[in-house]
Formats: sequence, structure tokens, C-alpha cells
Amino acid sequence: MPWTSEREEQTSLPHSQWPRLSFYPTFFAKCPYTLRVSPHRDTLTRKSQEWILSQAKLSPERQAKFLQTEAGVLTAYCYPDADYSRLQVISDWMEWVICIDDWTDEFDEKETESLGSCIMNCLRDPHGYQTDKAAGRLIKDYSARFLEDSKPNCARRFVEAMDLFLKAVTEQAAHRQKGHTPDMESYISLRRDSSASRPCYVLIEYANRIDLPDEVIEHPLIRSMEHAINDWASWTNDIFSYKKEHALGDTHNLICVIMKERDLELQPAMKVAEELCMKCIQDLERDRAALPSWGPEIDRQVKVYVQGLQEWIVGSLYWSFACKRYFGTEGEVVKQNRTLNLSTQKKESRAHNSM
Repeated sequence: MPWTSEREEQTSLPHSQWPRLSFYPTFFAKCPYTLRVSPHRDTLTRKSQEWILSQAKLSPERQAKFLQTEAGVLTAYCYPDADYSRLQVISDWMEWVICIDDWTDEFDEKETESLGSCIMNCLRDPHGYQTDKAAGRLIKDYSARFLEDSKPNCARRFVEAMDLFLKAVTEQAAHRQKGHTPDMESYISLRRDSSASRPCYVLIEYANRIDLPDEVIEHPLIRSMEHAINDWASWTNDIFSYKKEHALGDTHNLICVIMKERDLELQPAMKVAEELCMKCIQDLERDRAALPSWGPEIDRQVKVYVQGLQEWIVGSLYWSFACKRYFGTEGEVVKQNRTLNLSTQKKESRAHNSM
């Protein structure tokens, strides 16, 4: 479906003339869950940033942007019950995967595929595989620590989830090269992998020292809850990162898909996206209430796992406004006033030398 003339006029304006988006979605009043925070939050952030900077040679501009991510805060919000040693491993990966997300936003299909191949080799053989890429050296170090302290099921699921993630971001790069906006069904399927949410949910098991059997993890209700939380995390992220991705010309975003498929302007598309996000919480609670019993011990672990999924709803939400990644210093203003200035800064130089 073609863009309307009004939408074409908006996107052709210089960034400095883009309007403010009124009635920006707010989820805080509607989110039924309470944020819980690990006491190790500040230590996680500092050490993970030091770990990345020990290998990734970032320009001053990119380093300043990187320090806004504060993935240790996200880790502390989403895995509040984990002990420090495992939290630091998770936080390091979280910081790393957000860097990968940023770097691959600027890569073409071939470059993304090459990086993905390197990363998977590092994950499968962290001690034997050699690479000069910073992304590879970092994930080798992470993988060695993670595999040393994780159960076989968890380790296998993590590697499988990472493979799906890297294949999805490669496909996303191909779409970006062609200026292709997927239909809703294709977008949802691809976004569930390109979001890197699947590895995050495997890490719930690692963080809480549980080991769910395959038949439990693969149960339709567990999968349905994972999809609901994945969609929540992915779609709220699409809303929060729309400004940046629009400037990059990336149409792999829920807002772009809704605007094209429903022939809507930006403001009503944001409203539709908000409604879809809130339905994810309803789906989680519906499925949680219908879970069967697998016996006392497995039921205990399932309860921990589902609680971990719930933490991702509230944790990712609060982190998105606490860090400066999406709104800079305007996070609290956007949260309170529900308006967003869509003007952007000049696109940065590419990230190849940081890898």
C-alpha cells in the first residue's frame, strides 16, 4: 500500500523541521508489575562497560553513545534474584549484544552474515577458534565463562537462540538494503529472532540455576508466554527506537509496518502499537493461569521461569527510560508529558573500525 502524500511530505522534511509526536504511548500506568532491582546494578554496569572497552576501539563519539546504554541496569532490572557472579556474565553479554545490534544496523547483508559466522564459530568453539574481530574476541571470553557454569540444556538452547538471532539480523540487513517493509506476519516472525530476546529468556534459567526439560520448554503454553514477552520487548523497543531507526531508513519496525499495512499516519500507528503491546500482558496472564502441573519440583522451576518472563516486561520498560539510549536527557520529560521531538542528529560514521 503506498504512502499517503501527507506522510511523504513529513518524511521529506529536514530532520530539524519534523514535528513533535503528541500522545506518545505510556505504559507505566498500565503495567501491573512492580520493578525489582538487584543490589549489584552499579557494579554490573561499570564492569561490563570496562570489559567492552578493553577490546572494542571506539571513537570518542561512539564511546559516549555506548556509555548511554547501561546494560548492567537492564540486567539488574530483569534478573533481580540472581547472584553476582552470574549477573556479571549476563550483563557482559547484554552489553555486547546491544553493541552488535548497533553495529549491524549499519551493515549490509554480506557484512552481517560474515560477522554472524564469526560469532557462531566463537560460541561453538570458544577455546579453539581464532579471530581478530573485537566482537569475536569478546564473545569467546563470554562463552568460555558461560559454558563453564551452565547446564547442558541451557548452553545448547543459548547457542541455538543466538544462531536464530544472527540469521534474523542478516535477513533484516537484506530488507534494509532493498528498502523493503515486511507485512505484519513476516515482521512478527523475523522480529522475534532479530530482537535477541530468545537468548535473554534462556538466561533466565542460567540466572536462577534452574534446568527445565525440553518437553516443558517446548510446551505450547510456555512458548506462547515467551512469544508474548518477546513481542512486548520487541514492540516497545520499536516504539522507543523509532526516531533512530527512521533516521537510518530502517523499516524493520512495528510502527513502519503498521503505517504501511493499515495506511495510517504516525500518531494513530503509535496508538495501535500501544494496544498490541498491552495485549501481550493479557496473553501472559491468560497462559499463566492455564499452565498444567509437571510435579512439585518442575512446577517450582516453571514458576521461577515465568516470573523471569514477567521481570522482562517491567524491567525493559524502566530501563528504556532510565538509560539515555533512546531519549537522551529527555527520558523523564517524554515519560511525563508524552511528547517526543522527532528531529535527529546527523547519522554517525560507520562502525567497522570498532569491531
